[in-house]
Order: sequence, then structure tokens, then C-alpha cells
Amino acid sequence: MTGPSPTRRLIVGALPGLAALLVGLGLARFGYTPLLPALIERHWLEPAEAIYLGAANLAGYLGGSMLAAWLALRYPAGWLVRLAMLAGAVSFIACALPLGFWWFAPWRFLAGFIGGVLVVLAVPLCLANLPLEMRGRGAGIMFTGVGIGIAASGTLVPMLARQDLSTVWLGIAALGLMLTFLAWRSWGAGDAAAQSAPADSEAGPVLSKAVWLLLLAYGLDAFAFVPHTVFWVDFIARGLGRGLAEGGSFWVLYGVGALCGPILAGLMAEKLGFQRAVVVCFFIKAVGLLLPVLSTARPSLAVSAMLVGALTPGISAITSGRVAELVGAARHRMVWGWMTTAFAVAQAASAYGLGFLFTVTHSYLLLYLIGGILLIVGGLLAMGSRR
Repeated sequence: MTGPSPTRRLIVGALPGLAALLVGLGLARFGYTPLLPALIERHWLEPAEAIYLGAANLAGYLGGSMLAAWLALRYPAGWLVRLAMLAGAVSFIACALPLGFWWFAPWRFLAGFIGGVLVVLAVPLCLANLPLEMRGRGAGIMFTGVGIGIAASGTLVPMLARQDLSTVWLGIAALGLMLTFLAWRSWGAGDAAAQSAPADSEAGPVLSKAVWLLLLAYGLDAFAFVPHTVFWVDFIARGLGRGLAEGGSFWVLYGVGALCGPILAGLMAEKLGFQRAVVVCFFIKAVGLLLPVLSTARPSLAVSAMLVGALTPGISAITSGRVAELVGAARHRMVWGWMTTAFAVAQAASAYGLGFLFTVTHSYLLLYLIGGILLIVGGLLAMGSRR
């Protein structure tokens, strides 16, 4: 008898990770953003409260990414992933009740927390079940879950939000529960795979120069792409005077890029190797960030949205694969946890720092210029992160 085909093995190994990231990031984070206007208009939240809830979600993500590896040393990682996905669905159900800011705050924190846990634990569990030659595509498939969330947030959620908001939250919860139970049985095998890692688990020291350089580069990526995720729609709608409808259409292009980017980045990693693919993606993303500085014509903005959208989850996918390559499958979870924490810290610092800079200068283009320069520096650091 022959075993499963390579394609089947790839899909079976990666789809649970896609489901986990779709729940933890695609729904728990990006499903909230397009609901904000409706939550404010229908007096579920005040504008300032809506912003603070975004901060609560980000704080939860930081906490989850910091504690995930520590929790996995004490409890089976597979069960932690199951419980995190289930908790995410419960948080969506709780948000269907319009009980004000202090009711929403802990649930939005929990949604961020489980996102951090799922990114740190689910990705290494899935990659450990895949042979080296499949890990590029496997990581790409998993991070497509983030792209699906972004694409859906720009299209389906605004349409549904015209209806009863409780129904929208319950619909998101139903999808989260469905994904949780579809992937439920997949995580048992993942624990065993992570504990009995193959020979590549003995690669190199954990805190090698290559790991440090990659960590710094990944932190710069987190800092650099915030202008697109925070200011992009506002830049087009108000900064360029083109209105919310056009701003929203460019956010949809960002989502289309995010949907395709992880798979394309994964294929590039399998062709060029993870290290070269990371470098190439950093420089391509830098071009995407700098395009609005060079031209605000619609074709330039469209390309910018799709490039940065594609490489927002795309760089995360191949960076995770590169970490596994540098430190081995057995230590992947720990080091990837550090990387995710660094990413969360840099993202939070960027949101506050660039937000303050914008209030002082009122210049959108300065933000994109800074982001592009930081990504070029990140690409140079990644270039030096050889084994």
C-alpha cells in the first residue's frame, strides 16, 4: 500500500493551521475593523471607546504571544490550540450583547490573546508534520487564513453590518465554531510531531547571529507596515479627497493581495530558499510602501495596496519557515514565540509613534517614506541572516 499523495499530505498538514489563523487573526482581529462605524453609529460604543477596544485587542495579542510558549511547556500544545479557538468563538458570542464598553473590553482582550497563542503554537505544530520541501507552501496555506479574514472584512462584513449587529457577531461566532470543530481532531498528532522532531531539530544555536538579525528585521517589518493598516483608507478618503467609497475599494485590494500573498511567498521560498525569499519580499514590500510617495495616481495606489497586502501575511509565513530552518522543528515554537512578541511590541510602538508623528506633521506621505526606509534596512538585515 502506498501512503497519501504529497498534495494530500500538504493540505491535511496545513489546513488546521489555516483554520486556526482564520479564527485567531482573520476573524478576531480583522472582523472587528469594518464593524467599527456601525458600532459607533448605532450607539453601541462611543468613538473613543471603539479606539480603546482596538488597543485592548492589541494588548491581548502581545500577552498571548508572550505567554504561549510558557503555557506549552506546562500543558499539551494541541489542547491549548483547541481551547484558544473555542475561546475565540465564545468571545464573538459575548460581543453580540450591546452592554457597553466595560463588557466589550475583556472579550476584545481575550480575542487578541487567543490570536497571539494561535500564531505561536499552531504554526509550529503544523510545520512539524510537513517535510522540509513542503514547508514553504505549508506556511503559505496557513497564513492564507489571515488573508481570507482581511478580504472578507473589506467585503462581507460591511454588507452584513447593515443588518442587526448582534446577528453579525453571532454569524462570526458560528464560523469560528465550525472551524474549531473541523480542525479539532488534527491537533492531537501535532503534539507528538512537535515532541519527536526530526533530525533538523538540532540545527545551530538558538541565539545565533542569524536569528538575532532575522528578529530585528521582523520587528522592522511590524513597525513599517502600520501606515497601510491604520492610515491607508483615511489617506485616500480624506488625505487625497477621494471619499470613503474609493478608500474602501483600495482596502479591498489590500485584502485581495493578502489572500494571494502567503501562497506566492511560500512558493518563492521553495524555489529560492527561505533566506533569499525573505530578503526579496522585504525589498518588494519596501517598493509597495514607497509607491504612494512617488505617485498618488490610482494605478500606483492599487499596486501599493496589493503588494503590501500580499506581503503582510506573506513575510510572516516565510519568516516562520526560516526560523524552523535556522533552529529546527523542536525549538521552532520557542523562537517563533519570541519573534511574534517582538512583532507585537514593534507594531504597538509604531501605532502610537506614527500616530503621534501624524498629529504633529499631518503628513501621510512621511509615514510611508519612513516605512519604506525601515523595510529596506530590514531587507539588509535579513540578507545578513545566513546560518
